[in-house]
Amino acid sequence: MRLILLTAAVAAILPISTRAASAPAEPRGVAAAFGNTIKALYPDGRYQRLWLRADGTWEAVGRRGKWSSGRWTQKDDEVCLRQSRPFPAPFRYCTRFPSDGGLGVQWTSRDMNGEPIKLTVVKGIERPPPPK
Repeated sequence: MRLILLTAAVAAILPISTRAASAPAEPRGVAAAFGNTIKALYPDGRYQRLWLRADGTWEAVGRRGKWSSGRWTQKDDEVCLRQSRPFPAPFRYCTRFPSDGGLGVQWTSRDMNGEPIKLTVVKGIERPPPPK
């Protein structure tokens, strides 16, 4: 009787553990940003939105509604952006990007002018609301 109960318990648990093991792992680090939005919250309450693509390009809309784009690179836990539009910038901006973070990860940094920002990776391509 005990053997039958033990066999039934194992049979009930096995499908659950098999499904959990076969579920794809959530992307971590920069890969978590692909197809999602990185939002930078500024002290004035406005957001900048940034979209990184796996092909090394990025697009962003600033907190004042200006669009920009360019290429990005990664070295260790830093992501560096070089702007090519609306004009080629003669410098690059680098910031830490948590290598173990996925969707919902939050961290603090500074923008290229040294202003403090709070960054979050949010699900999906979140476009800014239209101007009022």
